[in-house]
Amino acid sequence: MMTRIDARDRLIVALDVPSAAEADALVARMGDQVRFVKVGLELYTVAGPDIVRKLVDRGKRVFLDLKFLDIEETVRRATARVAAMGATFLTVHANRKALIAAVQGRGSSDLKLLAVTVLTNFDGEDLREMGIQRSVQDLVTARAMLAAEVGCDGVVASGEEPQAIRAKVGPDLVIVTPGVRPAGKGTDDHARVTTPTQTIAAGADYLVIGRPIRDAQDPPAATAAILEEMQAAFDRRGR
Repeated sequence: MMTRIDARDRLIVALDVPSAAEADALVARMGDQVRFVKVGLELYTVAGPDIVRKLVDRGKRVFLDLKFLDIEETVRRATARVAAMGATFLTVHANRKALIAAVQGRGSSDLKLLAVTVLTNFDGEDLREMGIQRSVQDLVTARAMLAAEVGCDGVVASGEEPQAIRAKVGPDLVIVTPGVRPAGKGTDDHARVTTPTQTIAAGADYLVIGRPIRDAQDPPAATAAILEEMQAAFDRRGR
C-alpha cells in the first residue's frame, strides 16, 4: 500500500529575513505547520552556522541554500562542515568538479546534495548572454543527468522542468522547486514560475516558498492555504 504524502513534510519555507530574531519569530508563529525551512545567503550571512544548529535543535529540517561553487578542496571541506551542522539539504552548483567534491565531503553522513541546474530568474536570453547556446530545458536536464551520474541526491529546478527531468533521469532523483507562487500572487523576480498544483503535477517533490508566506498579513493562514493546495495535488498524483 502506498504511503500518503504529508504536505507538511514537502513544503520548505524560505527564511529570507535579515536577522536570527526574525527567523525565530516566523518559525515560532507557524509552529508545526512548517517542518522544513530554508536558510539562504541573507540569513546565513548574519546568523551563520548557529542558526542552522538552533533550527535543528528545534526539530526543524534545514535546507541550507548556499550554492557552493569553488575549487574542489574548498567545496569538500565546506560540505563536511555543513554535514556536521545537521542540515538535511545543501545546494551545489551543477559543475562536475564541485559536485564530486561535495559528494566526497559529505562522506557517510545523512546530508542530501542538490545540484542547482538553472536559477529560476534565468531565461533563454540570460543563457545566451553567458555564451550558452542551449534551451533552458536542455541545460536543466543535462545538469540533472550529471547530478545523478556523480552521486547527488537531487536537483533544484523550476516547476517547468520536472517532467523533462523524470523522462531523462527517472523517478528517484529528488526535485526541489523554488519560484512557486499561489495563483494571483505575481512572479517577483522569477522568470519561470508555477503554482503549487502545477509544480506537484509536473513531478516535483519539495516546494520552496518564501515571500507569499513571509510577506503575508497572516503567515499561518497563508501557509495553511498553501498546504491545503499542496495536499490535494499530492493526493491526486498519488506519489
